[in-house]
Amino acid sequence: MATDTGPKRLGTPLDSETVASLRVGDELFIDGVIWGVRDATLIRFFDEGRRVPADLRGGIFLHTAPSVRRRPDSGYDPVSVGTTTSMRMDRFTRSCLAELGIAAIVGKGGLSDESSAAFREHNGVYLSIVGGAASVQTEQIEQIEDVFWPDLMPECLWRFRVRDFGPLFVTMDSTGASSYRTVGEQAEARLAAAYRALGIEVSDE
Repeated sequence: MATDTGPKRLGTPLDSETVASLRVGDELFIDGVIWGVRDATLIRFFDEGRRVPADLRGGIFLHTAPSVRRRPDSGYDPVSVGTTTSMRMDRFTRSCLAELGIAAIVGKGGLSDESSAAFREHNGVYLSIVGGAASVQTEQIEQIEDVFWPDLMPECLWRFRVRDFGPLFVTMDSTGASSYRTVGEQAEARLAAAYRALGIEVSDE
């Protein structure tokens, strides 16, 4: 677990040394650019092999399909930028890190042990966001600077300019630590202890 007190304030893109220094338990706020993605964008990246004219190295992916308002000048204003559950996009984690150079993924609910291994091998982190706080998160988005593949609306690739985006919590880090794995192991141990206290035998089969 992290031992530093107080939140860390980071700017994007994230450099490799900063990512490597983050530990499970760290609290973060982000300034700069984050990229909104969801299933359709990731399918286009990796299943269809298409790319966008943008440098994503050191970037942060936010799992979202935002509600936006179209302006007369054809730009977009954020209406509600909530965060979706990450596990449905778990199969793309390694490719996001290895092929696109993404440094961090923001979402809810965590990712698998396979993704944890990818974070360890490619120096990345998973950042958990507070669920149910879309109204606050939306206010932390200063501007939608660009959108790629609008035909996928709202699951296109969004370039958000953010300030004080958070709080975010490191729950999977580049050492392979995962708070989701730790909590799962603790829950299993306590359940086994409860069964023993009740005199209940549980088969491993």
